Amino acid sequence: MKINQRHDWPLTAEEAIVIQQQLASEVITSDQLTTVQYVAGVDVGFTESGSITRAAVAVLSFPDLQLQEYAIAYRPTTFPYVPGFLSFREVPAVLEAMEKLTITPNLILCDGQGIAHPRRFGIACHLGLLTNIPAIGVAKSLLVGKHAELPEERETWQPLIYRGETIGAVLRTRTGVKPVYVSSGHRVSLPTAIDYVLRCTTKYRLPETTRWADKLASNRGSILPSNSS
Repeated sequence: MKINQRHDWPLTAEEAIVIQQQLASEVITSDQLTTVQYVAGVDVGFTESGSITRAAVAVLSFPDLQLQEYAIAYRPTTFPYVPGFLSFREVPAVLEAMEKLTITPNLILCDGQGIAHPRRFGIACHLGLLTNIPAIGVAKSLLVGKHAELPEERETWQPLIYRGETIGAVLRTRTGVKPVYVSSGHRVSLPTAIDYVLRCTTKYRLPETTRWADKLASNRGSILPSNSS
């Protein structure tokens, strides 16, 4: 997989803000997808008291959501945990894992924000732009924005509003369970993002892509196919 490395990885939030502001204008929030045959999830864990980042990418067939390939990469952690700057802490190792793949996914679902971000440049935007693969942010918690009360039924959603603009959606993926926060990452519109998140979510709150990537990133993936990396 070809990675479009646009910048060096900064060490401070001030340097990271400059990169976010420079690249945010390049994010595409309209649909530019090909036929989706493979969807990927990415996640990271940390070892050795947080000094080492363990990144995992899981590639699933679509629409049947069967694990086809995975890759794991280890890299020294060089950026602290600061809300709004997740990609600078996690994406360097994620890119190393993605470079190992033999299957190029048609769509990436990220465990984090897309444009539902103070500078409209969350981890899904960053990863989508550097890989030029359509990407969606599927976050477990709210970073910015407000929304109306959400019904309890699966597939219901409300717009997520920030400074008068719709930046995403709060989406119920399972009846009676906490919602997720969906936003465009790159080359995917919000309605399409909602549709794919629901189609990738079966009986749990989170998409199967995220669940597999989380297992791998935390070293809990015990049943893996023989064709995985």
